[in-house]
Amino acid sequence: MPGTSGISRRTLFAGSAAGGAAVLLPTGTATAVPKPKAPAKAKAKSATNCASYRAAYHFTVPDQWKNDPQRPVWVDGEYHYYYLYNADYFTGVVGTAWRLATSKDLVSFTDRGVAVPKDTTVNGDLWSGSAVVDTGNTAGFGAGAVVVIVTMSPGGGTDHQEQFLYYSTDGGLTFTNYGTHPVLSNPGVADFRDPKVIRDEDRGRWVMALAENDKIGFYHSDDLKSWMYVDGFVHDGIGVLECPDLFRVAADDGTVKWVLGASANGKGSGLPNTYAYWTGSFDGSAFTADTSDPQWLDHGWDWYAGVTFEKRDASGAVDAGARYAIGWVNDWDYVHTTPTIDCDGFNGTDSIVREVTLKKASDGTYYLASRPVAGLDSYVSRTVDLGDVTVDGTKVLDYTGVSYEVTTEIAWSELTGAGLQLRRSPDGGRHIDAGIYGDYAFLNRRNTVNADASGKWQESHTPFDPSAGTVKLRILVDRTSVEMFVDDGRYAHTSQVFPYLLDTRLALFTIGGSAVFRNTVIREFSV
Repeated sequence: MPGTSGISRRTLFAGSAAGGAAVLLPTGTATAVPKPKAPAKAKAKSATNCASYRAAYHFTVPDQWKNDPQRPVWVDGEYHYYYLYNADYFTGVVGTAWRLATSKDLVSFTDRGVAVPKDTTVNGDLWSGSAVVDTGNTAGFGAGAVVVIVTMSPGGGTDHQEQFLYYSTDGGLTFTNYGTHPVLSNPGVADFRDPKVIRDEDRGRWVMALAENDKIGFYHSDDLKSWMYVDGFVHDGIGVLECPDLFRVAADDGTVKWVLGASANGKGSGLPNTYAYWTGSFDGSAFTADTSDPQWLDHGWDWYAGVTFEKRDASGAVDAGARYAIGWVNDWDYVHTTPTIDCDGFNGTDSIVREVTLKKASDGTYYLASRPVAGLDSYVSRTVDLGDVTVDGTKVLDYTGVSYEVTTEIAWSELTGAGLQLRRSPDGGRHIDAGIYGDYAFLNRRNTVNADASGKWQESHTPFDPSAGTVKLRILVDRTSVEMFVDDGRYAHTSQVFPYLLDTRLALFTIGGSAVFRNTVIREFSV
């Protein structure tokens, strides 16, 4: 359950779907400034004359509201993806349920409706947690039962968080509550949420990682019903360590590492507000980090509540050397500010699913590298191969589009900066910039419409060595997001953007010299 930087979770969920923050967003013409709409009218408009901002190839909630992804699990040959969903968002009624979508390739999803409803017990709505498949029937609900451990707040407040259990015997489609008493009671702390449960096969037990302010607590259980605290990992300075993650993965050199992750807010320290992670070791009870400072799986402004999950082939076999990951493309600082409310009747978009691998750096440390899921290749509807393009200054390409992927390798001998202007306006005044400058790579949304009214969170940076003389960029552009992967994907940037729908141009640029944009390819997708 994401933190809110001093704003209560219930205050945010109670916000009007078309509140004051929604003004000054584009509706498809460069001069139009929409006024706040009543929710019912906003939904009706989407069926008539409102241009759609719904993503073309990213996951979006069918209606109303979504926030945190819940770790997908493999059931009967497909991934079951649960996420927090509020069917009452437009009325201002607070509280989330778990809604389900299924997918075989993690690109195309089928909506299965609400799987774990809210407000069916005295404990109210459901927050974040995790589902597991209990193949060994350790909980007694039957072999293969899907068990959810989830945070709830009895009494309807936000200051008393405890962990509860739901179970499914129909393959994770519907769930039954295991009574109304917690399986893990709150010991008297404010932050006590977001349980992430994994199976420790080496020791024959379950392990839970739990968000407890600046600590991630670890717990053991034999049956998923009774939990015992065993240890904790503490790191301060980046806010509450929310939505924890814990997994084992083999690196490209064969070394096996454990990774501990958490969604965290490092904005106050000039760090991302996304998914922080540490590589290290885990003895079943305690995690020991290789270094004290975290790395970040994404450096943009909008990749929060991220989860990783097992990569499986069609037979269900697990790949020990890779994981999948998905994040929520939004930020609690401006969570209700999106044109999809008026135009399409929803608020909630996810990142593309990415494949994550562990790599060894030249200095002997390890890092996670990301790339878009391979299944995306099966949905290519159009390819524009531009080959090699020489640029000195700004070159507007003979291409228009609002949703696409562009890949290129920029090469130079002497240069200050280079990159792409995405979703460029006809007059060139509006655009999103992505590329390298000096010793950093960047994604800049300042010159297009976006949700950050403060103006503070416009350009994200990651380190870059200009002496390399070359950089590979893979950039996913959709109606309300841009995701950039640099070189091997050690550094990724995801930011929410709301360009006018008439801003369809694409340009290449250089600063302080010329460069060749090699093997430049644009792909469009039909999902």
